[in-house]
Order: sequence, then structure tokens, then C-alpha cells
Amino acid sequence: MSMGSLAAFHTATEGDVPEPWLVVGEHSFRSRLILGIEQYTSPELVGAVLEAGGCDVFITTFDLTNARPSLLLSDLDEVVELDRFTWIGTTSFARTKDEALRTVRALRDAFGIQVMKLDVRPADNLPHNAQTVTAARELVADGFAVLPFIRPDVDTALELQDIGCSAIRVLTSPVASHRGIDDPDAVRAVIEAVDVPVVIEGGLGSPAHVVAAMELGATAVLVNTAVAVAASPARMAAAMRHAVLAGQYGVGQVTRPQA
Repeated sequence: MSMGSLAAFHTATEGDVPEPWLVVGEHSFRSRLILGIEQYTSPELVGAVLEAGGCDVFITTFDLTNARPSLLLSDLDEVVELDRFTWIGTTSFARTKDEALRTVRALRDAFGIQVMKLDVRPADNLPHNAQTVTAARELVADGFAVLPFIRPDVDTALELQDIGCSAIRVLTSPVASHRGIDDPDAVRAVIEAVDVPVVIEGGLGSPAHVVAAMELGATAVLVNTAVAVAASPARMAAAMRHAVLAGQYGVGQVTRPQA
């Protein structure tokens, strides 16, 4: 590749609007980096992080216990142009299937959200695959677009695909562990088994972990704690954004020299 064509490639990839990796009704998901915002208490920091990450999704939830600090949407709306994002709901605080279903319906009633990031995580904070399948079946039947979170298991992923879930989210290591991908083979098996997009998340603690996730074949990644606890969350969000691109563009480009 000549220097001229390389410059043209750089301009195109940085300037063009990416093709959607997921379309749900009128919503198109283009950014392959999704950032959680549940750990922030500053509207200004949320805005800086979403901007630096190049994000097009805004995730919101209800804490049914009212035990966690949270931002007021009215305060956020003064700093962040919320209308330019695709809003999705999350049940990330739900410990049981019933709590997840209550959260989803509260989000629909309050904000009209129909795209749901479904988490059922008991006290161990790991996805409960069986309860997730049961909840997903009920929500899809009720007209929701569902993005369920599971431990890497091919049978569970295929069942969720057959139910009609829009994408599958796969745990790579415990949430907030910063361990990276514990079992790449198990994650890759899910990616190769299903036809719907696969989002990798959980334990992605560095840009290197994000590159590895994309190299496995992930459609997108979701990162939360690694950005929220960074010395500069906005700078880390930018690093994660470029890590997604590096992993995506690098797939299939590595060649081994002849022995």
C-alpha cells in the first residue's frame, strides 16, 4: 500500500459513517464500542466519556432498591444532547428474573424504551443463563428487542437466537475483574455458532483486552468499569474506541513468515 493510498484509507475510516452492525426497528447501532454510565455521578464526565468513545448508545436503568447513587436525567440533558443517542434500557441491577422483568416494564412505561440489555445476575454477579432464557422468551413475546447477557455456552446462545433475541452478549470474565478473556475458545465457539451479532463484555480491563475481543470475532464490545475508574475516563474511552478499530481492522491481516 502506497503512502497516498494509506492516507486515503485513514481519512475514509475516520471520516465515513460506519455501517450499522445492528438494526432494530428505526434504530441503527453503528459504534462498536458501548460504554456503561452507571458508575458516574458527574453529568459533565458522562458527556466527555460518551464523546471520546464515539458512542451512539445511551444506557439507562432503574434501581428497584433505590440503594445506589444515580444521575438525574434532567441534569444530564443540560450537558449531553441525549436525543442524538439510541436509548436502550438495562437490567444490570437485577438479581432475579422477576426483578429484570419489573425493571424492563418500568423503563418502557417511563421512557418508551423497547430495546433492552437483559441481565439476570444473582449474588455472585455472574449471568444466570437459565433465568435469562426464561426472561428473554417472555420479553420477546411482549415485543421487546432483547440483548441478553450470558456465560459463554453455545446451547444457551442458540436457544436465545431461536427465541428471537437481537444480539447475544457474552461474559469473558467476572464484571469489573479486569482479567480479560478467561476462556477464548468458549467465547469463539459462541461467536461461530450464532448468526446474530455477539457483544463481548465483562472483565475487559485494558485496550489490549478489547483488541483481543475484536480479534476473536466479536461484533462489538461493552466496557464500563475500566473506563469509569481510569485516571482519565475520557482518555481511556478514546483508547477503547481506537482499540475496537485496531482489533476490527486487524482481523485476517496477520501472516506468518515461511519457515
